[in-house]
Amino acid sequence: MARPMWIRYRWSFDCYAQCRVAYKLQDWLKKTSTISDVKKQYQLKKKSAYPSRQSYRLEPKGKSLKDEQTLNSLGLRSGSKLYFKDLGPQVGWSTVFLTEYFGPLVIYLIFYVRPSIIYGADAADQPRDIAVHIAAACWTFHYAKRLLETIFVHRFSHATMPIMNIFKYICVQVLNVLTLFSVFTSAYLLPSTEFGNAQLYGGLAGFLFAEYGNWRIHMAFRNLRTPGTKERRIPNATGDPMTILFNLVTCPNYTYETIAWVSFSVMTQCLPALVFGVCGFVQMAIWAKGKHRNYLKEFKNYPRGRKAILPFLI
Repeated sequence: MARPMWIRYRWSFDCYAQCRVAYKLQDWLKKTSTISDVKKQYQLKKKSAYPSRQSYRLEPKGKSLKDEQTLNSLGLRSGSKLYFKDLGPQVGWSTVFLTEYFGPLVIYLIFYVRPSIIYGADAADQPRDIAVHIAAACWTFHYAKRLLETIFVHRFSHATMPIMNIFKYICVQVLNVLTLFSVFTSAYLLPSTEFGNAQLYGGLAGFLFAEYGNWRIHMAFRNLRTPGTKERRIPNATGDPMTILFNLVTCPNYTYETIAWVSFSVMTQCLPALVFGVCGFVQMAIWAKGKHRNYLKEFKNYPRGRKAILPFLI
């Protein structure tokens, strides 16, 4: 039997803080043991630290190590140190996304079907402009699409995320729905757009185009990863014309998402929708830049001419 490899671990709840030696793991870890094995061994010491809330790094500010990486491949020897961070209570990505998308879908439709709840008893008798009906259909389509993609399309590289994020997403989405409805109060009585049908249906066309493009990009990302694995490959344009944006940006799904919200704002002439879209773009740009940097570090042959989210700009 191979001689056990003793690894001395340093830990801290904040990996950027000054770490201190907490204990010495002397379990039967071998050179071929993986980070996943380390997590399981640590859980034996601390029952509440289930594997998905553990993160290990070679340096305090380093990148989290992957579960499948072996101690030998990381150059760890007897007496080597790993930096540990407790990620806190976790929740599955699918649960987060289902909660984030189901909430605004249901709330919007309740207020649309029963306008008296927010607009008063006489609201049901008021004439509704066609923009209100089209906006409700687009909203329903957008979030129903997201729910279906979460269930049938997305393959997540990380199984969980911090549980507090679920409350953040719920608050943001509920605030967005209520803001939109505060503006749609006048939409029951006023013309839908200043420039008539050209603005309304032009915005609708842009919205549907962007939603279709977003779906095709999600399918392309799905096909990059073999089911049941966490492998990462460079995304490239396929034979689908909607994936041409891969030649220009790393995250074209975010690009299409931005186009969809701008088109929705033009279609409804709704300023809060545009504000929400801008805030969403800022967050997506942060995510896109992070993913772009990771691709550049991970793949030496990653196309250097690509931007993160906006062609030639960002």
